[in-house]
Amino acid sequence: MRVWIKLFLGALAGVLIARFLPQDSGQIAGIMDWLEKLALQIGRYAVIPLLVFSLSISVYKLRQDKHFWPLVLRSFLFIAAAAAFVIAAGVTVVRLFSPREIPIHFEEELGSVSLDTAGNILALFPSNMLQALTGDTLYLFPVCVFAFFLGMGLSYDRSFTKPVIVLIDSLSRVFYYINVFFSEIMGLLMIVLAAYWAMRFRNALRAEVYSDFIVLLAVFSLVLGFVILPLFLYLLKPKVNPWALLYGSLAASITAWFSGDINFTLPVMLRCGKENFGIRRRANTVTHALFTTFGRAGSAMTAAAAFILIIKSYSSLDMTLANSFFIGLRAFIISFFLAGHPGDGAYTALALICLGYGQEAGYLLLKPLAFYLITIGTFLDTVIASFSSFVIARLSGFQEDKSPRHFM
Repeated sequence: MRVWIKLFLGALAGVLIARFLPQDSGQIAGIMDWLEKLALQIGRYAVIPLLVFSLSISVYKLRQDKHFWPLVLRSFLFIAAAAAFVIAAGVTVVRLFSPREIPIHFEEELGSVSLDTAGNILALFPSNMLQALTGDTLYLFPVCVFAFFLGMGLSYDRSFTKPVIVLIDSLSRVFYYINVFFSEIMGLLMIVLAAYWAMRFRNALRAEVYSDFIVLLAVFSLVLGFVILPLFLYLLKPKVNPWALLYGSLAASITAWFSGDINFTLPVMLRCGKENFGIRRRANTVTHALFTTFGRAGSAMTAAAAFILIIKSYSSLDMTLANSFFIGLRAFIISFFLAGHPGDGAYTALALICLGYGQEAGYLLLKPLAFYLITIGTFLDTVIASFSSFVIARLSGFQEDKSPRHFM
């Protein structure tokens, strides 16, 4: 059975189970919250060793062929272009199709929200290099930096490093297949994730005040992810079938939608890139690592759209074209600094935009909808990363066509 079918069936089972769970039981909610954390930790279990060894050998091989820096530069150009386009589109849609205003109410106390950019920079270079592998497992950028320097070191003198190169190459393949195992059982994990997601979604719908915004975000994100972005693939030469690639990205899309966690989705994205899109390992690992670290355009767009809704609900700030531009610009900048928030990027970005405009408590209006904002953001982040990695690999000569009947 194909992986996307397992994931879809697991998600369907979870949604059906949620219909029979009591919605107002704090005990059930606590159990489901614990089960969600367990499922996410199982899915992320082998991500760090996979990144360390696969990224290290990729950096080494790309540097040997003198393709590393051109690939990195092209990736950042795509990251910036995708962020500008997606955020602009999201802001425009919310301005044109204004959802219902949200009544002012605060059920949560104001908390401290920060990107902690200074702390994250310090975490890139711990006093002991190996601490990068044992630090915060949610923040993968220090792991990527470690892998980069390890890959650079492998080029020192091949007469000395050849045994290490062979070992790292072997370990990369070993941990890839360990992650293949976890992606195969992810359909079972999806039952828990989808059940908890459906419980929260039903509670959000019961509030009614969010229904317009929920529908608007869902329609826009699905049209953007499954129609507009694939159409850009028609610009490629030689031509490709974008709908075959859309089919090949279903597993990653389903995982992102119900998990809301980019690190949890990363192993599935890497597998889709290799087995469905035909991206060679050296490009597949580097581009996906860069996009999951810096390319959080979907999360930033969702935050910008939510902030415009908040402004229209209770602020005196006029939503002029200039104000919309600066909101989008702020979201654009924030999208590059969400690496430390793989599971709450959209809501964190929303809080920071609110703080930047003096609306310190504004984001609390959407606290009951935080999981949904994260869902939409992570889904779009994943689609953008998948399609962009394919395009970059194809333009760089690191992609081979695969038949859909051979997709995982």
